[in-house]
Amino acid sequence: QVQLMESGGGSVQAGGSLRLSCSASGISFTNICMGWFRQAPGKEREGVAHIDSSGDTRYANSVKDRFTVSLENAKNTLYLQMSSLKPEDTAMYFCAADFGLCSGKCRGDVCYGSYFSRWGQGTQVNVSS
Repeated sequence: QVQLMESGGGSVQAGGSLRLSCSASGISFTNICMGWFRQAPGKEREGVAHIDSSGDTRYANSVKDRFTVSLENAKNTLYLQMSSLKPEDTAMYFCAADFGLCSGKCRGDVCYGSYFSRWGQGTQVNVSS
């Protein structure tokens, strides 16, 4: 049974940093695309950052140069290092995974949630001005 569990969310002032973690069990990190989506109240879910087992990374334009996604295979953990946080980054952040490389689930830097079959419960990030 595949389980994804996020942690690391919280409240921070604008300009601050947070690191989100997604611990995965029941899933192999070979031939996989994993990443982060977020959803703010009243807004659609959007892809934030993704990485696959080949090392290919994808970032939404809104987070490029501020967020870094990484995989630590030895710990079966996905990370999202978020820096220079802005109030507009406030959202529930979800970890997602699916078999296959990200190229099959993304168009350019935009990755689509409909292609991901495994999801975590989410962790809340609040950024105050």
